[in-house]
Amino acid sequence: MRIYPALFQYVLRRMNPEYAHHLAFAVIQVAPVARPLLAKYCAPHASLAVRALGLEFPSPFGVAAGFDKNASGILGLGALGFGHVEVGTLTRHAQPGNPKPRMFRLVGDRGIINRMGFNNGGSAAAVPKVERARMARHRPVIGVNIGKSRVTNVEDATADYVWSAERLAPIADYLAVNVSSPNTPGLRGLQEVELLEPLLAEVKRAAATTPLLVKIAPDMDDTQIDGIVQLAVRLGLDGIIATNTTISREGLSESDDRVAEMGAGGLSGEPLRTRSLEVLRRIREVAPDPDFCVISVGGVADAHDVYERVAAGATLVQGYTAFIYEGPLWAANINRGLKRLGFRGNAVTA
Repeated sequence: MRIYPALFQYVLRRMNPEYAHHLAFAVIQVAPVARPLLAKYCAPHASLAVRALGLEFPSPFGVAAGFDKNASGILGLGALGFGHVEVGTLTRHAQPGNPKPRMFRLVGDRGIINRMGFNNGGSAAAVPKVERARMARHRPVIGVNIGKSRVTNVEDATADYVWSAERLAPIADYLAVNVSSPNTPGLRGLQEVELLEPLLAEVKRAAATTPLLVKIAPDMDDTQIDGIVQLAVRLGLDGIIATNTTISREGLSESDDRVAEMGAGGLSGEPLRTRSLEVLRRIREVAPDPDFCVISVGGVADAHDVYERVAAGATLVQGYTAFIYEGPLWAANINRGLKRLGFRGNAVTA
């Protein structure tokens, strides 16, 4: 058994999940100091570089939104081997999120249930952090994920997203619109095409030349997915991120009573793997153009998973939950595994 999983079983498993996250994040924030040492193991091989969204990604694998909520660990996560870091979800208004406890591990299922509720310091507060990270010589690609503030009425959501986009798009490498978290009341209703179209059109205007993607839920049927993909193509969006967490609780090994005790929230990790792959394949049926970027996320644990997603049509791949179980060298191990599997990106490297 590897050292970190053993440590997780005996120590971190007994910690409050949110406290353990903060503890791990404190280490990540100082990782840039050790970058010269970390680079020997963690830096992605040049052959893994991928060209997408008009950008060069050092690796196809990045960390999903939700881990670095306030753009505080971009360089540290890059030093650990992630090719891109999607920060946020950031909202116009700073907000504490939902009451605690709000994060729960399902160790037997290698999953997490969370109802964090977009806890973050607000879009404006993140601007100087992203700007500083952009100035670093060695940095990952920086995506910024934006969402609706809890205090904002659904009918005013477009203005809320536009406010954040106007401030963050000029400094982001790409922008992602989150309309799919299950933890903000009314948010998923914005995935209805008649509501989503004017919202995305206005955010695209605000984003100007910054690549724009929309993040969708896994709990829609094929007709709904097709409609959003067709809308994204019609509006000239640069891609889709699939998928967010699920509200389904099917197929869990954890007891029904224990799952019910955890309560509402989005489920991520291994239980989402099959559905996330299905949605990816559906998107590629509707939007086969390789220039239309599809970022696949959900249930990704190792290099074989990343390789499988790319083979199924993903341009890039993201993960989060397995980071909790695999530890700080997770991205580095995936990158090394991809090289062993013979993965070669499409970027032209010197």
